[in-house]
Amino acid sequence: MSTITNYEKEVVNQAQVRRATVEFINIVNDLWYDKSIELVLFRNPLVDKRASEVLNLIDYAKEFVAKPITIEDALEIAKAIQSIDLPPSKLDIGKLAYEFHLQDDASADKVVFVKEQLKDATEAENIQPKDVVLYGFGRIGRLLARELSSKMGKGSQLRLRAVVTRGKIDQTVLEKRASLLSVDSVHGDFLGTVQVDADNNALIINGTTVYMISAAQPEDIDYTQYGINDALIIDNTGAFRDEEALNRHLKGKGASKVLLTAPGAGVPNIVHGVNHGENNPDNVDVFSAASCTTNAITPVLSVLEDNFGIKKGHLETIHAYTNDQNLVDNMHKKYRRGRAAALNMVITETGAGKAVAKALPALAGKLTSSAIRVPVPNGSLAILNLQLKTPATVESVNAIMKQYALEGDLVEQIQYSLSNELVSSDIVGTTAPSIFDSKATIADGDTIVIYVWYDNEYGYSHQVMRLAKHIAKVRRYTYY
Repeated sequence: MSTITNYEKEVVNQAQVRRATVEFINIVNDLWYDKSIELVLFRNPLVDKRASEVLNLIDYAKEFVAKPITIEDALEIAKAIQSIDLPPSKLDIGKLAYEFHLQDDASADKVVFVKEQLKDATEAENIQPKDVVLYGFGRIGRLLARELSSKMGKGSQLRLRAVVTRGKIDQTVLEKRASLLSVDSVHGDFLGTVQVDADNNALIINGTTVYMISAAQPEDIDYTQYGINDALIIDNTGAFRDEEALNRHLKGKGASKVLLTAPGAGVPNIVHGVNHGENNPDNVDVFSAASCTTNAITPVLSVLEDNFGIKKGHLETIHAYTNDQNLVDNMHKKYRRGRAAALNMVITETGAGKAVAKALPALAGKLTSSAIRVPVPNGSLAILNLQLKTPATVESVNAIMKQYALEGDLVEQIQYSLSNELVSSDIVGTTAPSIFDSKATIADGDTIVIYVWYDNEYGYSHQVMRLAKHIAKVRRYTYY
């Protein structure tokens, strides 16, 4: 009889938990759409999440910080945030709940606590919305379009205004572009609406007009005729890679800044969180967001260099195949990449080892690198075999990584995995560019081997977004 009674209590309890979760979700969405205040849970997005997704994140938070954080804690702190007059901001409710539990007084007033923690929040100075144009509409371009549209909010930060492609634009082309944006074999359905406006050569994404512009070369475009001014051009074509070529974007009308989603020559190569503060957007017009692999390994290498020192090392990246490879065996300008991508592991080169030095000069000449393309469409792994200046243990390496993943300047960049079962498909859709696999760390004196997973599409796209906000000077107050 006691078993039945306990089961009935469990049923009642889970209903109460679900009800609290729904109330929490409603507050999260109200804060975002009404006040441009975005709540995250240890950097994981919460806007437009389902109850089950939120509860899974709560379970992760419990294990991650080893504190009894509950949905009720998150709900009460969300209510406290809702009751306070705050500027547009991005707040980690997991960190706030964690810090509240560190207090001796568990009965303390949460509103008073939240006010004290967020006392430095002030009205953002001179934040003006920035028009964004995507130059190219491939894998990264479409993910950026999804994220820019989903994170539009009240339109106070980045505003997607147009997409530039080559070739004619007609009803059929627009319908195909809309379909590719709406559904994706890797990332699933777009949780928004996409409609075709053939009369204006545009897509209506989540109710806002995004012009589809055809152009053979960037300097021919007059963005002002579309009502677009002072725009940030995000070039994801890979066709323009050096300073001279990228500056062509600025020769037309209506563009003021350029961001390349690939390694660039003669322009600052930025890994946001590591070296984005070294180039002032007031003085620099053209930036590179480096590569997905560089964004994955640089934050982790930065932590290791700062805490242990790195003598030398080798990077091996196990990388998902890309559109650069052939679907079936055929001619290719590079050796081995001509072989069927979905059937073979393919050894190829990567410049990530050298590229790291552009963000971390202390590592210049210390890293060698190579790559193996493998038959998965997305989700990659970097294996770092490093010789340190200071001996380390598995415990000391993991403890340092966990600390940086929990607080500091790299909390958006490093996600700390606690899972014994982590595989590549698990990391698809992760917003952090680096997922540190704590269960795979190997240490033997001054030699360590660490494993860093990364979604080479989604995680990288979020790094591009972070850098774009820095360049556009629309970064809100953040509390991590």
